[in-house]
Amino acid sequence: MKFFLVDDDEVIRSLLRHIIEDEDLGEVVGEADNGEAVTSQVLNFKNVDIVIIDLLMPVRDGIETIRSWNGAFKGKTIMLSQVESKELIGEAYTLGIEYYVTKPINKTEFLTIAKKVSQIISLEKTVETIRRSLNGVFEKSIGERAVESLSKQYSIIEAVEFLLSELGIIGENGSKDLIDIIQHLYNHEANDTFEMNFPSMKEIFEGISKYRVGETASPIEVLRETKASEQRVRRAINQSITHLASIGLTDFTNPKFENYALKFFDFSIVRNKMTELKNEKSNHNKQVKIHTKKFIQVLYFEAKKLVHTSRHDQN
Repeated sequence: MKFFLVDDDEVIRSLLRHIIEDEDLGEVVGEADNGEAVTSQVLNFKNVDIVIIDLLMPVRDGIETIRSWNGAFKGKTIMLSQVESKELIGEAYTLGIEYYVTKPINKTEFLTIAKKVSQIISLEKTVETIRRSLNGVFEKSIGERAVESLSKQYSIIEAVEFLLSELGIIGENGSKDLIDIIQHLYNHEANDTFEMNFPSMKEIFEGISKYRVGETASPIEVLRETKASEQRVRRAINQSITHLASIGLTDFTNPKFENYALKFFDFSIVRNKMTELKNEKSNHNKQVKIHTKKFIQVLYFEAKKLVHTSRHDQN
C-alpha cells in the first residue's frame, strides 16, 4: 500500500512513517504539513492508496482539502484530530473518510484501522479485477466454457469478503464464521433448493462447527464451538448495524446505506440505532434485536448473485 501523510506536526508524521514502515504496512510516498499542495492530481500521480490527514492545520485544513478533491481521488482517507466535535466528525464522514482517529495516536488502534483499510482496498481491487476479466471474456465472445472457468477461478469467498467489507465488518472476529457459513451453504446447495427451504440456523452452525473441530470431536466440543460461533456472528452483525446507521446518520443518501441497510436489516432496527447514535446513548444495557437468519440469507444470496451475475448476463 502507498501512504501519503498530511499533518503540520513533524513528530506525528515521523511516528506514522515509522509505524507504517516497521510494521510492513506499505511505503510512504509523500508528506505535507498542510493540505494546500495535496491535490487529487498529485495523489493520483503517485498512485496513493491511503491518505492520512490531520483535521486542523494552517493554510488549508483536512476537511477543506478533502472537499477540494471533489471525488477525484479514489483512494481511502483516514482523518486524525484532537478535536472530538460531533459536527466536524459528521462532516468528515459525509466527505467520504473511512475512519476518524483521535490524538494522541495509539499505535495498536492505528495499526488495526490501517490494516482494515488496506484489506478493504485489496478486496475492492479483487472484485474490480473479476469484473474487468469477465467483461473481457464477454467482449471476446469466447463462450460459456470460458465464463465457467473464470467463475471457478474467483470463488464465493471473494464475493462474501467484498460484501463484508461493504458492511464494515471484514475485520471483526465473526467475519471468518460468516465466510465459512457462506462457503458451506454454497458447497451444499443443489438445484436452488435454498430458495424454498433454507437450512435452519442450528443446522448451519453445527455444520461448520463439526467441520472445524473434526469428525472425531465429542458432542460437547461441537456444542462449545457452535455457541462461540453464534456469539461471534451476532456481535459482527450488531457491528454492521452500527456501521450502516453511522453512515445513514451523516448522509441518508449514501450509496452504501441505501444499498445495504434495508436489505440486510428491518427499518425499525436501523432507525433505532440511528436515534441511539444521534443521542449518543450507550448500548451496554440494551441489546439490538438481531435477525441472524435473515442476515445470513441475504448475505448468501447477494454473494451468489455477485458470483453468477456474469453468467446470467452472458445468457
